[in-house]
Amino acid sequence: MDQPSSMRTDALPAELGHEASLDDGEPLIALILDDSEMNNLLLARALAPVPGCRAVDFTEPALALAYLRANVARIGIAITDYDMPGMTGLEFIAAARAVPGFTHVPVVMVTSLDQQSLRREALQRGATDFLGKPTDPVEIRARVTNLLRLSRAHRREQERSAILAREVAAAVAACEAREREIIALLMRAAEHRDTDTGDHIARVAAYATVIARNLGLPSAEVARIGLASTMHDVGKIGLSDSILLKNGPLSAEERREMEKHADRGRRILQGSSSEVVQLAAEIAASHHERWDGTGYPSGLKGEAIPLGGRIVAVADVFDALVSERPYKKPWTPEAAAAFLRENAGSHFDPACVNAFLAGWDDVQAQCRSFAA
Repeated sequence: MDQPSSMRTDALPAELGHEASLDDGEPLIALILDDSEMNNLLLARALAPVPGCRAVDFTEPALALAYLRANVARIGIAITDYDMPGMTGLEFIAAARAVPGFTHVPVVMVTSLDQQSLRREALQRGATDFLGKPTDPVEIRARVTNLLRLSRAHRREQERSAILAREVAAAVAACEAREREIIALLMRAAEHRDTDTGDHIARVAAYATVIARNLGLPSAEVARIGLASTMHDVGKIGLSDSILLKNGPLSAEERREMEKHADRGRRILQGSSSEVVQLAAEIAASHHERWDGTGYPSGLKGEAIPLGGRIVAVADVFDALVSERPYKKPWTPEAAAAFLRENAGSHFDPACVNAFLAGWDDVQAQCRSFAA
């Protein structure tokens, strides 16, 4: 048997460590691994007439793996012997299959016809096909041509899938942008009724985001809650100025009319196909419910209150406490936080209060940014 060499002269060592992408029409690489240079030469010559194929051969499995990792995007097929020093063909296949992007590349093992158990194990490790020893150039060309055709078809399918995924992502982003724009316009309309509304909804959204994040919700759900929370008081559009802008405490009758804004907001928002608006309708209807069941409009209790409503209840009350109103001075953030602690388990969901306080540094940062 010939002495191992690192690779043949046509393998271009400079390619090692430089991953390349595959352009249309560029030949796919047939990676050949055998510790016999003569066997490599015979395989490379057999593949020379195959269109769109360039053979690169190695006598050392470690170098073959390094080349594979660096050029995985260009490799269309790998052909490996079984019996090699340092690493068997089975071990090489297993290591190759672990390389990202190589999962669907055909791998052919060269074996003797009587090695049935070896073939079964090779299939389990990820081999695609087999070549018998001694190799037949005609069979080699036919097998490799067919497998390269499958490899190219899979690559084209991957490219189409990637293009489709990008198009879908762009379409979703455009829809979400339009959705945010519509919501912003709706909230701008609300601002014309109450000069504090714009600042209030921005602050509540920021605090609600802190709570949702610290509850461990998925990032997409955190974003939806933050956006949906901006519509929690949209029902106040239906209130008269004498109530909405009153400089002082509300009478019992005025209080009853004010409380109608929760259900009115639900009715304004309900029926939408948008997940964010559906969530906003739920929040509008439930952000004045209380953990102990004494809230309005439905007297829901505990976890019967939708999570979005429980989150916004904490954010809404905190912001109301730390904000100046015609009828009260602003509380300090620390005093407002103490109020939340004292009322956790009665007014508020204790888990939401804990999540809010766990993000206290973020809350204080938000308070400073809004005060600036």
